[in-house]
Amino acid sequence: MIDKLSAVENRFEQISIELTRPETINDTATFTKLMKEHSEIYPIVEKFREYKKALEDEKEALEIIGSPDADKDFKDLAEEELKDAKKRIEETNDELKILLLPKDPNDSKNVIIEIRAGAGGEESALFAASLFRMYSMYAAAHNFSVDITNVNETELGGYKEISFMIEGQGAYSRFKYESGVHRVQRVPDTETQGRVHTSTVTVAVLPEADDVEVDINPADLKIDTFRSSGAGGQHINKTSSAIRITHIPTGTVVECQDERSQFKNKDKALRVLKARLFDAAKKEHDDAIASDRKSQVGTGDRSERIRTYNFPQGRVTDHRIGLTLYKIESIMDGDIDEIIDALITHYRAEALKEQYN
Repeated sequence: MIDKLSAVENRFEQISIELTRPETINDTATFTKLMKEHSEIYPIVEKFREYKKALEDEKEALEIIGSPDADKDFKDLAEEELKDAKKRIEETNDELKILLLPKDPNDSKNVIIEIRAGAGGEESALFAASLFRMYSMYAAAHNFSVDITNVNETELGGYKEISFMIEGQGAYSRFKYESGVHRVQRVPDTETQGRVHTSTVTVAVLPEADDVEVDINPADLKIDTFRSSGAGGQHINKTSSAIRITHIPTGTVVECQDERSQFKNKDKALRVLKARLFDAAKKEHDDAIASDRKSQVGTGDRSERIRTYNFPQGRVTDHRIGLTLYKIESIMDGDIDEIIDALITHYRAEALKEQYN
């Protein structure tokens, strides 16, 4: 690990020198690229220097303790310094292991979330709407923006399906573990006997793809326009502004009818299509290099039941990490940081185990 850290520190120093050169400053593309790399490895270098300082302090303390010329009081101080240095060495060593873990290249990206009602009919559609509200409130609390791309509403206000984009630095890193089947247990408003019903909703989380990552041939696209349907205002049935794009090679179909403008709907639909194609390629790549899917960090298997929301008991349980919280009301109001942080910690620990064992 020390050799790897020394190499990172050397690279950091090289970049620092390069960034001061006039030719680099005048080359916007190169300067931007180096600045990004500089900011990415700075935390590693800073922590490595803390680690080396702790090692030096440990060495000095041991020399004093072992010196025949040092008096007792001086040695007592050195003993305290030795304890502190050993503690800092252990802490910075653990932190460096985490910092050296391979970064998910998608973490900084915007995210596209698709929520679909599953088993449970109207109750499932209503819970899909509740999940959208939960994610929207969480996004607002973290200064992310939410932009609906497509929605299929039911008469009671639920969603058969809804897709939306969440934009902001690091959005994918916060939402990527939400992929999977979400189960709800509660008494529906339409239930006269007070019986608890169980319904499911499927959530798919896709990182937005950059243009350089997904190359779509316009000849492979079939683009149809149609009149929007469902709630949305008087303009809905007057103009054919809704867009349906079919990617012919894969059969992937994307619809967008949220905007009045046909151009804006097409732009949104293309962004969703690119994200889906990128996600499919990523999964194919992951499957090819991993025999055991469970060893993959953050793959988000959508067939897996990941969480249960039990309203009668006021609890939410994430089955992947065995975490149960008895604060369902605040969670449904978007207070999901505790769950997300616990998931990040869990998968980080799994990655550390795999890399260093």
